Amino acid sequence: MKILIVNGPNLNRLGSREPGIYGHTTMEECVAALRARFPEVELEYYQSNVEGFLIDRLQVAEGCVDGVVLNAGAYTHTSVALHDAIRSLSVPVVEVHISNVHGREEFRHRSLIAAACRGVIAGFGMDSYRLGVEALISLCKEEK
Repeated sequence: MKILIVNGPNLNRLGSREPGIYGHTTMEECVAALRARFPEVELEYYQSNVEGFLIDRLQVAEGCVDGVVLNAGAYTHTSVALHDAIRSLSVPVVEVHISNVHGREEFRHRSLIAAACRGVIAGFGMDSYRLGVEALISLCKEEK
């Protein structure tokens, strides 16, 4: 099984960016922990601050991975283009957020990509990624 984890803008700053909201763990540490926890799953990681690069990476994933864990960052609330890219995929995409977006600023309460995703996980810190991987493993087992 192969899962792609995709992070959007500013998530390259995890570990140092607003630690009161996002914690002190870097994404590299998170991915290493996920690989140790799920040795049977090939985990690939990609991050970009550029919306078009995220769309390109999602499109390349088609037929190459079994699922995608996507934290689109601020593009979650603004990108119809990402919504359309997710809709074009045959593999399941799980939207994740480190913080509880519904407990934050009003503009973060609406996701433009949620309707295109299989599910949404938010508010569990870096554990949101683990929960996303577990959801995809479960989905893929059900579909086989």
